[in-house]
Amino acid sequence: MSAPSTRGIRTWRSWLAQLSTYAILLIAGIVVLVPFILAFFGSFKTAEDFFTYPPRLLPNVAATADVNGEQLPLFTVPLPEGGTADLARVENGTSLREFIGVDDPSIVLIAPADSVTATGTTVTVDGEDKEVFTATIGGASVTVFDNKSRIGGTYVDPADPAAPPVFAVSSAVTAVEEVEFQTGNYSKVMQLEGFGRSLTNTVLVTILVVVGQVFTSILGGYAFSRLRFRGRDKIFLLYLGSIMIPFVVLLIPLYRLMIAIEWGNTLTSLVIPFVFTAYGTFLMRQFFVTIPKELEEAAVIDGASRWTVLWKIFFPLSIPAIATLSTFSFLYAWNSFVWPLIIIDSGNTDGSVLALTLSVLGGRAADTPNLVLAGVITAMLAPVTVFLLAQRYFVENVASSGLKG
Repeated sequence: MSAPSTRGIRTWRSWLAQLSTYAILLIAGIVVLVPFILAFFGSFKTAEDFFTYPPRLLPNVAATADVNGEQLPLFTVPLPEGGTADLARVENGTSLREFIGVDDPSIVLIAPADSVTATGTTVTVDGEDKEVFTATIGGASVTVFDNKSRIGGTYVDPADPAAPPVFAVSSAVTAVEEVEFQTGNYSKVMQLEGFGRSLTNTVLVTILVVVGQVFTSILGGYAFSRLRFRGRDKIFLLYLGSIMIPFVVLLIPLYRLMIAIEWGNTLTSLVIPFVFTAYGTFLMRQFFVTIPKELEEAAVIDGASRWTVLWKIFFPLSIPAIATLSTFSFLYAWNSFVWPLIIIDSGNTDGSVLALTLSVLGGRAADTPNLVLAGVITAMLAPVTVFLLAQRYFVENVASSGLKG
């Protein structure tokens, strides 16, 4: 085999490998997105539409029409003369009779008893005498016999309400539906008891935790990377080792501490214990050691203090690492559930956070899952937005500083 042929085979193999990779990633991405897509569209549905079978992606509502100044539901109704039409239901539960053609059994007329004329004769059907009537269908007179009583509805043409009504049983009609997004679900969720306050509390706690973790991590990372003092590396390893302690081990001591200093059942207990993070200190320290010492030395020679060097030189250069830390801190604080569940009383709606309120909402609003999903989407918007905005810095930090140290 010649060299050009070998190169051609390698090129095709490379293209096939890349195509397979992208196809697998695309399928995996779609599978991951399906629950979020269903939740998004489900949050715009009505409760009745949510339980329809088979399930539908887009939200549908019953179509209505104006009849004499009143909004009436529309239904697709079979006409006596054949075919169907979209008519408005003016009455439900109408007492009707089912009439079948004497000469043509395929003729089935659903109408009130007073809409037909008795002939005074009978016809034997399956060994039973049936009374015979004459009725008008499509302008033609037909002979029918009374088969049985039915319960149905009265329908009129919205364009001509004065025209003779059409009668049909409920099983023969189909509700006319149209796609309509129920944006009011979100306002209903915000009006639920405690949801708006929980959202405000979550935003406040998240901002304070993120700012606190970024500030303390920058100070700690700079100290462990640039300042020299006795036992620095041992202290850093000890501090870093605290990451290996599971949070469940700290729950009881932390709870007793909060109660002892009278911070229980307050937002302070959701902020202060978490403004210090060993992971954030480690992340900033690893980024700071990659910054050339010459920059710091030149600034010191020019008369800059440690504080000036940190905030004028190190801080601007470490934006990717800060964005990464802020993203992780935001997601942790925003989605925190176990600690708020323990330290915040269930009856304290003024001190509750979003995760707790959603948990309660899932139980109380089980019959209205559309409102539950509206609350879930509301809770998801902030983390998704933060991640999308910080994604560029996050990727840049992983690519540039993740393997340095």
